[in-house]
Amino acid sequence: MSKKSALVTGASRGIGRGIAIELAKAGYRVAINYAGNLEAANEALALVRAAGGDGFIVQGDVAVAADRIRLVTETVAHFGRIDLLVNNAGVGPKVRADLLDAGEESFDRLFAINLKGPFFLSQQVAKQFLTQEPDANGFRGRIVNITSISVYTASINRGDYCMVKAGLSMMTKLFADRLATHGVNVYEIRPGVIATDLTSGVKEKYDKLIIHDERGITPIRRWGRPEDVGLAVRAIAEDRFPFTTGASFDVDGGFGMHRL
Repeated sequence: MSKKSALVTGASRGIGRGIAIELAKAGYRVAINYAGNLEAANEALALVRAAGGDGFIVQGDVAVAADRIRLVTETVAHFGRIDLLVNNAGVGPKVRADLLDAGEESFDRLFAINLKGPFFLSQQVAKQFLTQEPDANGFRGRIVNITSISVYTASINRGDYCMVKAGLSMMTKLFADRLATHGVNVYEIRPGVIATDLTSGVKEKYDKLIIHDERGITPIRRWGRPEDVGLAVRAIAEDRFPFTTGASFDVDGGFGMHRL
Protein backbone atom coordinates (compact mmCIF):
# COMPACT_ATOMS: atom_id res chain seq x y z
CA MET A 1 0.00 0.00 0.00
CA SER A 2 3.00 2.34 0.29
CA LYS A 3 3.12 5.43 -1.89
CA LYS A 4 -0.60 5.48 -2.64
CA SER A 5 -2.21 8.86 -2.14
CA ALA A 6 -5.51 10.20 -0.86
CA LEU A 7 -7.28 13.54 -0.80
CA VAL A 8 -9.46 13.82 2.31
CA THR A 9 -11.70 16.86 2.61
CA GLY A 10 -12.37 18.30 6.04
CA ALA A 11 -9.46 16.30 7.40
CA SER A 12 -8.17 18.65 10.07
CA ARG A 13 -10.58 17.55 12.80
CA GLY A 14 -13.16 14.98 13.77
CA ILE A 15 -14.06 12.18 11.40
CA GLY A 16 -11.77 13.50 8.67
CA ARG A 17 -8.77 13.43 10.98
CA GLY A 18 -9.65 9.89 12.06
CA ILE A 19 -9.78 8.85 8.41
CA ALA A 20 -6.45 10.50 7.60
CA ILE A 21 -4.72 8.74 10.50
CA GLU A 22 -6.03 5.31 9.51
CA LEU A 23 -4.97 5.87 5.91
CA ALA A 24 -1.52 6.79 7.18
CA LYS A 25 -1.36 3.47 9.00
CA ALA A 26 -2.01 1.82 5.65
CA GLY A 27 0.97 3.65 4.19
CA TYR A 28 -0.94 6.33 2.34
CA ARG A 29 0.24 9.85 1.66
CA VAL A 30 -2.59 12.18 2.56
CA ALA A 31 -3.61 15.60 1.31
CA ILE A 32 -5.23 17.07 4.42
CA ASN A 33 -7.83 19.60 3.34
CA TYR A 34 -9.03 22.21 5.81
CA ALA A 35 -11.28 25.22 5.45
CA GLY A 36 -10.10 27.62 8.16
CA ASN A 37 -8.34 26.01 11.13
CA LEU A 38 -4.65 25.96 10.20
CA GLU A 39 -3.56 24.88 13.68
CA ALA A 40 -5.82 21.83 13.60
CA ALA A 41 -4.60 20.95 10.11
CA ASN A 42 -0.98 21.03 11.26
CA GLU A 43 -1.89 18.82 14.22
CA ALA A 44 -3.55 16.36 11.85
CA LEU A 45 -0.47 16.28 9.62
CA ALA A 46 1.76 15.57 12.62
CA LEU A 47 -0.53 12.68 13.62
CA VAL A 48 -0.48 11.32 10.07
CA ARG A 49 3.31 11.32 10.10
CA ALA A 50 3.41 9.74 13.56
CA ALA A 51 1.15 6.97 12.24
CA GLY A 52 3.63 6.11 9.49
CA GLY A 53 2.24 8.09 6.58
CA ASP A 54 3.10 11.42 5.06
CA GLY A 55 1.33 14.25 3.33
CA PHE A 56 0.68 17.96 3.26
CA ILE A 57 -2.05 20.40 4.18
CA VAL A 58 -4.11 22.30 1.65
CA GLN A 59 -6.63 25.02 2.42
CA GLY A 60 -9.86 25.13 0.49
CA ASP A 61 -13.62 25.45 0.74
CA VAL A 62 -15.24 22.65 -1.25
CA ALA A 63 -18.18 24.95 -1.98
CA VAL A 64 -15.91 27.23 -4.03
CA ALA A 65 -15.06 26.14 -7.58
CA ALA A 66 -11.58 27.71 -7.64
CA ASP A 67 -10.72 26.00 -4.36
CA ARG A 68 -11.81 22.61 -5.69
CA ILE A 69 -9.54 23.05 -8.70
CA ARG A 70 -6.65 23.94 -6.42
CA LEU A 71 -7.23 20.92 -4.16
CA VAL A 72 -6.87 18.55 -7.07
CA THR A 73 -4.05 20.44 -8.77
CA GLU A 74 -1.93 20.60 -5.61
CA THR A 75 -2.59 16.97 -4.71
CA VAL A 76 -1.48 15.79 -8.14
CA ALA A 77 1.53 18.13 -8.01
CA HIS A 78 2.64 16.62 -4.68
CA PHE A 79 1.85 12.96 -5.32
CA GLY A 80 1.74 12.51 -9.09
CA ARG A 81 -1.70 10.92 -8.92
CA ILE A 82 -4.73 10.49 -6.68
CA ASP A 83 -5.71 6.96 -5.66
CA LEU A 84 -8.51 7.83 -3.26
CA LEU A 85 -10.90 10.74 -2.77
CA VAL A 86 -12.77 10.91 0.53
CA ASN A 87 -15.63 13.41 0.47
CA ASN A 88 -15.86 14.05 4.19
CA ALA A 89 -16.14 17.83 4.59
CA GLY A 90 -19.56 18.82 5.82
CA VAL A 91 -21.42 21.15 8.13
CA GLY A 92 -24.59 21.07 10.15
CA PRO A 93 -27.13 23.88 10.41
CA LYS A 94 -26.00 26.75 12.60
CA VAL A 95 -29.44 26.75 14.20
CA ARG A 96 -31.66 23.69 14.43
CA ALA A 97 -34.95 25.07 13.18
CA ASP A 98 -38.32 23.38 12.97
CA LEU A 99 -39.17 22.27 9.44
CA LEU A 100 -41.85 24.94 9.15
CA ASP A 101 -39.44 27.70 10.18
CA ALA A 102 -36.28 26.63 8.30
CA GLY A 103 -34.74 29.36 6.17
CA GLU A 104 -33.19 29.43 2.72
CA GLU A 105 -29.82 30.71 3.93
CA SER A 106 -29.16 27.57 5.95
CA PHE A 107 -30.46 25.35 3.14
CA ASP A 108 -28.22 27.01 0.56
CA ARG A 109 -25.17 26.80 2.84
CA LEU A 110 -25.62 23.08 3.53
CA PHE A 111 -26.40 22.30 -0.09
CA ALA A 112 -23.26 24.10 -1.30
CA ILE A 113 -20.85 22.49 1.19
CA ASN A 114 -22.37 19.05 1.74
CA LEU A 115 -23.61 18.17 -1.74
CA LYS A 116 -22.70 20.59 -4.53
CA GLY A 117 -19.06 20.70 -3.44
CA PRO A 118 -18.60 16.92 -3.26
CA PHE A 119 -20.41 16.45 -6.58
CA PHE A 120 -18.18 18.77 -8.57
CA LEU A 121 -15.02 17.71 -6.71
CA SER A 122 -15.82 14.08 -7.54
CA GLN A 123 -16.40 15.06 -11.15
CA GLN A 124 -13.00 16.73 -11.29
CA VAL A 125 -11.17 13.88 -9.54
CA ALA A 126 -12.93 11.32 -11.75
CA LYS A 127 -11.49 13.04 -14.81
CA GLN A 128 -8.06 12.86 -13.17
CA PHE A 129 -8.60 9.14 -12.53
CA LEU A 130 -9.27 8.57 -16.23
CA THR A 131 -5.83 9.94 -17.10
CA GLN A 132 -4.06 7.55 -14.71
CA GLU A 133 -2.69 4.10 -15.36
CA PRO A 134 -4.39 1.35 -13.32
CA ASP A 135 -2.62 0.15 -10.19
CA ALA A 136 -1.57 -3.45 -9.60
CA ASN A 137 -5.16 -4.43 -8.86
CA GLY A 138 -6.61 -2.74 -11.90
CA PHE A 139 -7.97 0.35 -10.15
CA ARG A 140 -7.50 3.89 -11.39
CA GLY A 141 -9.02 5.26 -8.20
CA ARG A 142 -11.71 5.08 -5.57
CA ILE A 143 -14.20 7.52 -4.11
CA VAL A 144 -15.67 7.30 -0.61
CA ASN A 145 -18.56 9.55 0.41
CA ILE A 146 -19.17 10.09 4.12
CA THR A 147 -22.90 10.48 4.61
CA SER A 148 -24.88 9.80 7.79
CA ILE A 149 -27.71 7.81 9.32
CA SER A 150 -29.62 10.99 8.44
CA VAL A 151 -29.83 9.52 4.93
CA TYR A 152 -32.85 7.55 6.16
CA THR A 153 -33.59 9.03 9.60
CA ALA A 154 -35.92 12.03 9.66
CA SER A 155 -34.92 14.91 11.95
CA ILE A 156 -37.56 17.61 11.59
CA ASN A 157 -35.37 20.25 13.24
CA ARG A 158 -32.59 19.84 10.66
CA GLY A 159 -34.36 18.81 7.51
CA ASP A 160 -31.79 20.52 5.29
CA TYR A 161 -29.04 18.29 6.67
CA CYS A 162 -31.08 15.13 6.08
CA MET A 163 -31.88 16.14 2.53
CA VAL A 164 -28.32 16.89 1.45
CA LYS A 165 -27.01 13.67 2.99
CA ALA A 166 -29.70 11.71 1.15
CA GLY A 167 -28.56 13.45 -2.04
CA LEU A 168 -24.96 12.45 -1.37
CA SER A 169 -26.12 8.85 -1.00
CA MET A 170 -27.68 8.93 -4.46
CA MET A 171 -24.56 10.63 -5.79
CA THR A 172 -22.61 7.54 -4.69
CA LYS A 173 -24.72 5.30 -6.90
CA LEU A 174 -24.54 7.66 -9.86
CA PHE A 175 -20.75 7.90 -9.85
CA ALA A 176 -20.43 4.17 -9.16
CA ASP A 177 -22.49 3.39 -12.25
CA ARG A 178 -20.66 5.89 -14.44
CA LEU A 179 -17.12 4.90 -13.44
CA ALA A 180 -17.22 1.14 -12.86
CA THR A 181 -16.00 0.22 -16.33
CA HIS A 182 -13.07 2.61 -15.93
CA GLY A 183 -11.55 0.93 -12.88
CA VAL A 184 -13.08 3.25 -10.29
CA ASN A 185 -15.23 1.97 -7.42
CA VAL A 186 -17.38 4.30 -5.34
CA TYR A 187 -18.60 3.70 -1.79
CA GLU A 188 -20.72 5.34 0.89
CA ILE A 189 -20.10 5.18 4.63
CA ARG A 190 -22.95 6.12 6.96
CA PRO A 191 -21.69 7.12 10.41
CA GLY A 192 -24.04 7.10 13.36
CA VAL A 193 -23.61 9.28 16.42
CA ILE A 194 -19.88 10.10 16.40
CA ALA A 195 -18.11 12.17 19.07
CA THR A 196 -16.90 15.25 17.17
CA ASP A 197 -17.15 19.03 17.32
CA LEU A 198 -20.34 18.73 15.28
CA THR A 199 -22.09 16.67 17.96
CA SER A 200 -20.60 18.33 21.06
CA GLY A 201 -23.64 20.57 21.45
CA VAL A 202 -25.99 17.61 21.83
CA LYS A 203 -23.79 15.45 24.06
CA GLU A 204 -26.21 15.40 26.99
CA LYS A 205 -29.08 14.36 24.73
CA TYR A 206 -27.20 11.46 23.15
CA ASP A 207 -25.54 10.36 26.39
CA LYS A 208 -29.06 9.75 27.64
CA LEU A 209 -30.24 8.01 24.47
CA ILE A 210 -27.16 5.81 24.00
CA ILE A 211 -25.85 5.12 27.49
CA HIS A 212 -28.40 5.93 30.17
CA ASP A 213 -31.65 4.94 28.50
CA GLU A 214 -32.84 1.50 29.65
CA ARG A 215 -32.45 -0.02 26.20
CA GLY A 216 -30.49 2.55 24.24
CA ILE A 217 -30.92 3.63 20.65
CA THR A 218 -27.96 1.45 19.63
CA PRO A 219 -27.17 -2.15 20.63
CA ILE A 220 -23.50 -1.14 21.04
CA ARG A 221 -23.82 1.16 24.03
CA ARG A 222 -21.22 3.81 23.32
CA TRP A 223 -20.62 6.84 21.14
CA GLY A 224 -18.86 6.23 17.86
CA ARG A 225 -15.32 7.54 17.46
CA PRO A 226 -13.63 9.08 14.42
CA GLU A 227 -11.33 6.08 14.16
CA ASP A 228 -14.38 3.82 13.74
CA VAL A 229 -15.14 5.59 10.48
CA GLY A 230 -11.44 5.71 9.63
CA LEU A 231 -11.17 1.94 9.89
CA ALA A 232 -14.01 1.51 7.42
CA VAL A 233 -12.34 3.84 4.93
CA ARG A 234 -9.04 2.05 5.46
CA ALA A 235 -10.65 -1.28 4.59
CA ILE A 236 -11.77 0.18 1.27
CA ALA A 237 -8.37 1.79 0.70
CA GLU A 238 -6.71 -1.59 1.25
CA ASP A 239 -8.83 -3.16 -1.51
CA ARG A 240 -10.95 -5.30 0.81
CA PHE A 241 -14.02 -4.76 -1.40
CA PRO A 242 -12.84 -5.03 -5.01
CA PHE A 243 -16.13 -6.56 -6.22
CA THR A 244 -18.31 -3.95 -4.54
CA THR A 245 -19.38 -0.54 -5.81
CA GLY A 246 -22.29 1.79 -5.14
CA ALA A 247 -22.75 0.18 -1.74
CA SER A 248 -23.21 1.75 1.69
CA PHE A 249 -21.55 0.64 4.92
CA ASP A 250 -23.12 1.44 8.30
CA VAL A 251 -20.77 2.55 11.08
CA ASP A 252 -23.50 3.26 13.59
CA GLY A 253 -23.37 0.89 16.56
CA GLY A 254 -26.30 -1.06 15.12
CA PHE A 255 -28.63 1.94 14.98
CA GLY A 256 -30.09 0.88 11.64
CA MET A 257 -31.44 -2.46 12.86
CA HIS A 258 -35.18 -2.88 13.38
CA ARG A 259 -35.63 -4.00 16.99
CA LEU A 260 -38.59 -4.98 19.13
